[in-house]
Amino acid sequence: MAEPRDLQMFPALSPAQVKIAARFSATPAQRFGAGQSIFSLGARNAPAWLVVEGSLTVFSRAGLAGSAAITTHGPGQFSGEISQLAGRPALAGGRAGPDGCLAIPFDAAELRALVIGSAEIGEIVMRAFILRRVALIDEGSGGPVLIGAPDGAEMVRLRGFLTRNGYPHVVLDASLDTEGHALVEHLGVQPSELPLMVCPAGTVLRHPSEAEVGLCLGIAPALAPDRLYDVAIVGAGPSGLAAAVYAASEGLGVLVLDERAVGGQAGASARIENYLGFPAGISGQALAGRAFDQALKFGVEIAVPLAIARLDCPPATSGTFAPLKLGLADGREILARTVVIASGARYRRPDIANLADFDGAGVSYWASPIEAKLCEGEEIALVGGGNSAGQAVAFLAPRVRRLHLVIRRDGLEATMSRYLIDRIAALPNVELHANCEIVELDGDHASGLTAAVIRNRLTGRDIRHPLRHLFLFIGADPNAGWLEGCVDRDEHGFVLTGTAVQGRPASPKRAAFPLETSIPRVFAIGDVRSGSTKRIAAAVGEGAAVVAQIHAALADNA
Repeated sequence: MAEPRDLQMFPALSPAQVKIAARFSATPAQRFGAGQSIFSLGARNAPAWLVVEGSLTVFSRAGLAGSAAITTHGPGQFSGEISQLAGRPALAGGRAGPDGCLAIPFDAAELRALVIGSAEIGEIVMRAFILRRVALIDEGSGGPVLIGAPDGAEMVRLRGFLTRNGYPHVVLDASLDTEGHALVEHLGVQPSELPLMVCPAGTVLRHPSEAEVGLCLGIAPALAPDRLYDVAIVGAGPSGLAAAVYAASEGLGVLVLDERAVGGQAGASARIENYLGFPAGISGQALAGRAFDQALKFGVEIAVPLAIARLDCPPATSGTFAPLKLGLADGREILARTVVIASGARYRRPDIANLADFDGAGVSYWASPIEAKLCEGEEIALVGGGNSAGQAVAFLAPRVRRLHLVIRRDGLEATMSRYLIDRIAALPNVELHANCEIVELDGDHASGLTAAVIRNRLTGRDIRHPLRHLFLFIGADPNAGWLEGCVDRDEHGFVLTGTAVQGRPASPKRAAFPLETSIPRVFAIGDVRSGSTKRIAAAVGEGAAVVAQIHAALADNA
């Protein structure tokens, strides 16, 4: 029989396991008096603590000013969750119990050494950490507090960013919630400065950008300017995370950068049912979250959101092994011995004159539970005929009154898996508009989308449909503009690798490796690569395969 969930979330190590674990900490057990603070909510680099004697009470924020106990750890139990693996700000605080506490600290490096060095204890700790993070997300505990209009475009943007990065948060209505309204009044916040974000450590941000949110929450870590990474991976989708896990598990120093969130486009999929090993299906966010946890376990540095501006192309090589240089949009630079381009693709935008006016105000490019809640019981439209579109239709249709599925082709058979076509056909509230496209949107950014005009491409007939939500799943273009003038690409902008660049060999010593680009030690994997199979399993496979080629390139000193 499986252990109850709370026992897995808050397990107790045996005395023998405590002795084994203690070997991985360089610091002796520390004693704290009754009620003494052991670690603070929002503290950076807060260690995980293994209780030897006494007890440790863990608490999280309740509202803006209060706190609520999560649990009390006794002997053999340990504090912490996923944040502790990377030294990120603590999502909970801890104080000694009424009888004091004797506990052993484990910093991020020691904790990773423990979960890798002891398979038995590592499984217990990782399972507990993952379940604790899930519980914090479900309860909105420990993370930032967002204050503003819950359904406003800017609030939806911030909630989407936090949700896709697996970060707990709570939303307060600035006009209806007593605490939220009082803070807005106290600070003299203007409507244009909403939403507010109160960080775990108490810092208040006004109308923050995603970059500011990342810095405040510690998910965009400080990067040492003189650090030379073995591998710098641009993109935290399935291929990039797979490469990170395999490279780091083999002892390479790995940095992963992404301008938006872990998971890439796959992370926005409501349910993936054809990925090997998950017969009941898994959401893209859950799959990305597991890969993210694995990467942290092996010591990968993950920096989100950080945009890459360029790859500095080295001069024609003469056999030297100069570091490669990545330029960030904020002016900083990253040095690496090898670079993996896993930047995927950007959402394609249809040619509708005022489309940009409705980004975040009725138009969405993914379908998360946040968007599903916003359009519950309403009439909506979705454009796209691929598998991602099919998954989104199956996810959204049971929640809405009517769903208009708009495709330019005369059917779904050429672009969508059969199981999704059959599932959509069984949904009574889905209306398929074949050979059609959306040509006009009504409304404005302030009030949001109010209607869309669907045109039949064969007859030219236009029909106006009142609706407030439009989902676009019309494919994507390669996210490779930052490689302009450096790495060879095909006529569609996808990165060329392997035999496609043999006319311009990656090195005077040898031909390019199968996943290597026209620049030595620069590789491309996943959707951004020319000729790749646009499937999650294929992307993960390329992420694994590229690591062997990285080792060969490093050994070759090409």
